[in-house]
Amino acid sequence: MTGPPGVARPYVLLSCATSIDGYIDDATDERLLLSNDADLDRVDEVRAGCDAILVGAGTVRRDDPRLLVRCERRRAERVARGLPASPTRVTMTACGDLDPEARLFTVGDTDRIVYSASGAVEKTRHRLGELATVVDAGDPVDLARMLTDLAERGVGRLLVEGGAVMHGQFLAAGLADELHLVVAPFFVGDRRAPRFVGEGHFPWHPGRRAQVVEARQIGDVVLTRYALSERCEPA
Repeated sequence: MTGPPGVARPYVLLSCATSIDGYIDDATDERLLLSNDADLDRVDEVRAGCDAILVGAGTVRRDDPRLLVRCERRRAERVARGLPASPTRVTMTACGDLDPEARLFTVGDTDRIVYSASGAVEKTRHRLGELATVVDAGDPVDLARMLTDLAERGVGRLLVEGGAVMHGQFLAAGLADELHLVVAPFFVGDRRAPRFVGEGHFPWHPGRRAQVVEARQIGDVVLTRYALSERCEPA
């Protein structure tokens, strides 16, 4: 799972599930289930093959994810290879408003890294204490700087699981190598709900199309894998 020699940043894989009309959630307080059991198991396998998993601070606050490998067999296989049972968990914050009681910080025995904007570093360290390593990542947070730091910590493969702002930043910066996009068979149809990404200038457009490397039906959802760089691995 380590990155190629001489590569300055980890391999970055973005993972997202949407409705047919491109929404990643609805406008209610309940979490919208877009995937199915078979696809969730696929995502668990992807997690097990990565060195770190990243979500934005908004996702930590809204969804309270654990970001752990769920399958006992996969955890055991990682341990047998000399790895922790689950990948390092990573988040980013501009303001330091992270709850130390969030499951990211309290559940599971893995390393936790928080990349903070310079102006919020002391606040973030005060709030989290020994629960996570807090790293100054510039102001605003510099994705390239964060990726270089992760590479120096031995992260060769990074899984970015959201949310929309996080995905949009990686895509707009051209720092993603691969996208796993799962489409659920229904519409949300509510402009108050969050979409996969918002407005932005992206490296892929009608004159430069992303390459499809795999399209697969998984139960009632469809997975499409897009190559976003020359580093993207074949199916």
